[in-house]
Amino acid sequence: MPHITLVRHGQANTEARDEISYDRLSELGHQQARWLGAHMDSTGDRFQRVYCGTLTRHIETATSMGAEKHAEIIQDPRLNEFTYFTLSQLMEEQHGLAVPAEREGFVEHLPAVLGAWERGEIEGAPESYIDFETRVREAMTDIAKGEGRALVVTSGGLIGMVLRQTLSLDVGGWSKMCLAIMNTSVHRWQMVLDQPLLVQFNGVPHLEMPERHNAQTHL
Repeated sequence: MPHITLVRHGQANTEARDEISYDRLSELGHQQARWLGAHMDSTGDRFQRVYCGTLTRHIETATSMGAEKHAEIIQDPRLNEFTYFTLSQLMEEQHGLAVPAEREGFVEHLPAVLGAWERGEIEGAPESYIDFETRVREAMTDIAKGEGRALVVTSGGLIGMVLRQTLSLDVGGWSKMCLAIMNTSVHRWQMVLDQPLLVQFNGVPHLEMPERHNAQTHL
């Protein structure tokens, strides 16, 4: 039975306000990834296939996890995140929706941006919503066809899209999933009768001991 594990990258540059500046792990992000890799080693979690996007934070996370010990890391641009910073800037310029300064503000900001993107109301978007949705679906379909257990290191928005496709979520539900997803969290699917079945969401067993609670991050 095909089994796919998706991991969100470690904490990135939290001070960034654009795609390029955000795309590198913080020191904590590297540590989160090392802890996850060590946890998988200690529990005997083994993978016959390893994939990640082509973004720096994906590659750094997979490397800090030691994912190459399982299999050669295959980089696939279809596993890259959508350009949230750019979409937010365009949304502010075209519709006057300011980017929040605090995390709480994204509870309303994220669904507004994603909804406008889905409806085609953001002009000049680097990628259309339908192109993003399609490449995610195609990437996951191709991975599901492979032999053996697969590890995929990617981003929260993409994991959220897989959840949306699996659970038939609306934009509001997709946004809530994205906001909940923690850095280096683990999400697992099994394919049953060619259909993806979610069996684990947002697991961070490598960060659950008291001395690591402050390493449970969302940004």
